[in-house]
Amino acid sequence: MANAPEIRGPDRKLTLQELVEALLEDRLIEVAQARELQVRLSGSHERPRHPLGLLARQEWADPRRPGTRLGMDALLQWLASRHNMEWVRIDPLAIDVGKVTSVMPYAYASRVRVLPIKLTPAEIVVATAEPLEREWEAELARIVPQTLKRVLASPDDIERYLVEFYALSRSVKASHEERRAVAPSGMQNLEQLMELGRRGKLTADDQHVVAIVDWLLSYAFESRASDIHLEPRRETGQVRFRIDGVLHEVYQMPTPVMVAVTSRIKILGRMDVAEKRKPQDGRIKTRSPEGKEIELRASSLPTAFGEKLVLRIFDPEVLLRDFSALGFSAEDAQRWNDMIRQPHGIILVTGPTGSGKTTTLYSSLKQLATPEVNVCTIEDPIELVEPAFNQMQVHTAIDLTFANGVRALLRQDPDIIMIGEIRDLETADNAVQAALTGHLVLSTLHTNDAPSAVTRLLDLGVPPYLIKATVLGVVAQRLVRRLCPHCKMPASVDPEAWLELVGEAANPGAPGEIRQAVGCLECRETGYLGRLGLYEIMPMSTGLKRLIDRNGDIADIRRQALREGMVPLRVAGAHKIAAGQTDAYEVLSSTPAVSND
Repeated sequence: MANAPEIRGPDRKLTLQELVEALLEDRLIEVAQARELQVRLSGSHERPRHPLGLLARQEWADPRRPGTRLGMDALLQWLASRHNMEWVRIDPLAIDVGKVTSVMPYAYASRVRVLPIKLTPAEIVVATAEPLEREWEAELARIVPQTLKRVLASPDDIERYLVEFYALSRSVKASHEERRAVAPSGMQNLEQLMELGRRGKLTADDQHVVAIVDWLLSYAFESRASDIHLEPRRETGQVRFRIDGVLHEVYQMPTPVMVAVTSRIKILGRMDVAEKRKPQDGRIKTRSPEGKEIELRASSLPTAFGEKLVLRIFDPEVLLRDFSALGFSAEDAQRWNDMIRQPHGIILVTGPTGSGKTTTLYSSLKQLATPEVNVCTIEDPIELVEPAFNQMQVHTAIDLTFANGVRALLRQDPDIIMIGEIRDLETADNAVQAALTGHLVLSTLHTNDAPSAVTRLLDLGVPPYLIKATVLGVVAQRLVRRLCPHCKMPASVDPEAWLELVGEAANPGAPGEIRQAVGCLECRETGYLGRLGLYEIMPMSTGLKRLIDRNGDIADIRRQALREGMVPLRVAGAHKIAAGQTDAYEVLSSTPAVSND
């Protein structure tokens, strides 16, 4: 459709009738649909605040794109085209709330229903849902030096973020002013900051800080963040979210407010608010805006400018995912199932921190934890509280280590034991003894690949004959970002580059559905949405056991594992690339090169 002139004169609100007429004119809906809507509304007294909201709820089919609906985004794109405007989907993570709320007072923004979303020295971008109302533009132009740019946005988003942005800004400002009298604004060293912590102690009923913490948690859940970082700096505090493995800066607040927010979270996590000199751990259980229970693990760390706090967000739904949802291929899932269904032995999951080892173990234990089975875990710390498990946490202050914990668990009549990590010989010995006495043991190690787990156990001092007798298999894993399904596009592949990627150790087949990252509103222009696992599974076969001795030649073990069908991590990544699920950048940056030893 070519751009059309504005429907009628300026300075008035859109009406439902003119929007329906315009949709009919552009052949986006049929006359019968318009009549049906009119009949439905004639018997109803309920009216939305904006006609676009009512039209979006009809969920009419979009004739321009078969299989899609005329939802809010599609209607906004169409309307923006008619009025020669740009449309945006408001992304709260991309907005500097402190700056944009300084453009105009809340009372004025609320009255004219507009929301500033970007402020630069040269331009102010303001979102509106009324393309025909422009009087406010002239009023604002008289008091700001920058050029004004109007963009079209969802009326629901404008209404929501008007309240939330200005409420957050008011809370930060009020909290800062309250603490200015008792806390110096410019802190130059650690001693001054510790004094601030003693004098500016937060109480749990501080409404401004409560509002800030609620905002941070709500947006973290909505943004699919896995971690929230609160980082004190010399003059300001920085808030960052980790989304799909990458950190994004979200907000900056005055240092006294950051101290108060940190204290509020420590209260919620049952941590010692007065203790700021040593690291602490805590747990918080809350609900998302949709009512879903979510657990958070809090960890504080003293730094030069105050306490740094990290909140790890655990989604209980990960326990309900099957192996294919985690990224296992059908063959890998079968091999893994065969291993975890054994009555006794040791299964090891290896990989660096943040590679999804705990998720794999929890998902597996959830499937094994039937009413007939006693599942016990010892962790440092407990990642996710699960009623089907008997979970114990390491506590070194009272000499409750992994090793001592395993000894205690063996007296609890367990069937399956999960050890958070094998770090030393004593823990490894206890795991071996548990396996020898008829228990299934699952644990983690920090190695680069599956064959290296054998040499790691030998380095710890576990005798080769005990490794042969107890280890059932090893799984190495990594997490890579998944290409956004809404915007990924076909990509060409260089055969030589493809061979360089997978090496000569295995052939994943010719690339089929290779795609590349593009970026869209759904993925915040990153090109990626979510993550998936890459797995290297090495069952302990008779052929591999013959190669295990005190020297532990890892090259021989790797060659034998490859001959028996082990798929290296990078080749597993190549399979995901060929299936159009991720790209070469993610695989190359996350996996070790395929060895041709």
